[in-house]
Amino acid sequence: MAPHDVKAVLFDLDGTLIDTAADFVRIIKHMAAQNNWQAPSDAAIREQVSAGAAAMVTLLLTHNQQPTSEAQVQQYRQQFLDAYAAAICVDSHVFSELSPLLTSLETRGTPWGIVTNKPRYLAEKLLQVLNLQARCAVLVCPDDVNNTKPDPEPMYLALEKLGLPRGIANSIIYVGDHIRDIQAGNAAGMVTVLAAYGYIPPEDSANLDTWQADYVVQTPKALVDLLASKQFDYL
Repeated sequence: MAPHDVKAVLFDLDGTLIDTAADFVRIIKHMAAQNNWQAPSDAAIREQVSAGAAAMVTLLLTHNQQPTSEAQVQQYRQQFLDAYAAAICVDSHVFSELSPLLTSLETRGTPWGIVTNKPRYLAEKLLQVLNLQARCAVLVCPDDVNNTKPDPEPMYLALEKLGLPRGIANSIIYVGDHIRDIQAGNAAGMVTVLAAYGYIPPEDSANLDTWQADYVVQTPKALVDLLASKQFDYL
């Protein structure tokens, strides 16, 4: 891909652009303490982040041999979300190596944005606290579409909001840490980069090649290096 072919860089949010795990760990531990339960390990919680709030709550319940009926999970999920919204960014931060990347993209006039399965009210609040809301050229959340990732609809909506036709999707880079991110990016015809440094369970780590990402990066720095390499020669 030649430098002038890169029209935009899109990211998944949790575990790809922003390291949010510490805040989720904090909340799960607090919920465990409130119920006189044992908290799962930090690593176990981190591995469920990309699967969403329900997955983290289910982990907490199963770790303590509690019922995991839909009603039970939804009850604790709402408690989790309320606690998260009240203190959304105590320890979360942009992965340090990616802050200069965002600045470099902005300097070059290349828009960057986010396509996430995080609810809009939480995504907007997090970006606002991190002073990223005005810098982010496009934010697509589940609230905005009928079909979420792995369906390509959110990817197409991002293109639309950027004023870009679907026909140049192969000039868009999409970075994510979940199989649904790669599936959605591939389905939309984008260049997909798997952020293997993200919140990936051990059982999936051995099978990342089956996700069929165009590129796999093991660290945030490796992502920066990829964009600066001959494949892109971009930064």
